[in-house]
Amino acid sequence: MGNTNLLTTIMPIALGIIMLGLGLSLTIADFKRVVKFPKAVFIGLFCQMIVLPFVCFGIAKIFNLGPELAIGLMLLSASPGGPTANLFSHLAKGDVALNITLTALNSILTLVTLPLIVEWSLDLFGKSGEISMPFKKIVEVFLIILIPVSIGMLIHAKAHSFAKMMDKPVKILSALFLVVVIVGAVLKEKENLGNYFEQVGTATLFFNLASMLIGFFVPLFFKIEKKQAIAIGMEIGIHNGTLAIFIALNVLDNSIMSIPPAIYSLLMFFTAAVFGILVNKIGKNKV
Repeated sequence: MGNTNLLTTIMPIALGIIMLGLGLSLTIADFKRVVKFPKAVFIGLFCQMIVLPFVCFGIAKIFNLGPELAIGLMLLSASPGGPTANLFSHLAKGDVALNITLTALNSILTLVTLPLIVEWSLDLFGKSGEISMPFKKIVEVFLIILIPVSIGMLIHAKAHSFAKMMDKPVKILSALFLVVVIVGAVLKEKENLGNYFEQVGTATLFFNLASMLIGFFVPLFFKIEKKQAIAIGMEIGIHNGTLAIFIALNVLDNSIMSIPPAIYSLLMFFTAAVFGILVNKIGKNKV
């Protein structure tokens, strides 16, 4: 019980710090940049908001996941990317400016799309009568996302040197909190972890790979530059697992639903590294 209360307390703090870190790297110009490359932004958002939930639903059905695990996987499809996606995009020679713009827009749009996708998932997998997203909890999620991001952007605007100085420590702290959150989520279901991993591990890996491949090849199909396709692939493939785990534990009050995001958060760092290496071997600027 003590571990449960501790994790429930840590989760909002962890998510708040991650969103503060995002805000420290954002400016109003990042939102305006959509005018600079509207086609790439539209395709990235379309893949993230429309394509991924349907792909995720298909994977959940193909692997015959139980309702809680399926909804946990769907939580990932509803979660935006984050600063980690920007880092991997930089390492993979992607368009980091596009990454930042997509992260900024995704984080705001998620405030509307996430509750809709969660409610849709609960209905699809027959849990709408048992589990709900209380309006009060939805408001809490809005505040935990918006307030830290706004504070971070304000610090960036008013004290740029301080924001730059704090950027690295906050990212390190965010990574540490992510580890704590993953370990906490796993420990809550430690007795059934082996069984859950066997059930959802492969499905989670497939969804991770599908996310990156869709994010990379769909833009290329529409003649988007390779550099921007890499950025979109990273943005869509690296989800904010902390947000998904937070929704599972603090909003839906279901620890089983936190298992897919926890597994995903561990896998995505390795798959993103391999993905970055492979895409750099494809062509020069375009395919």
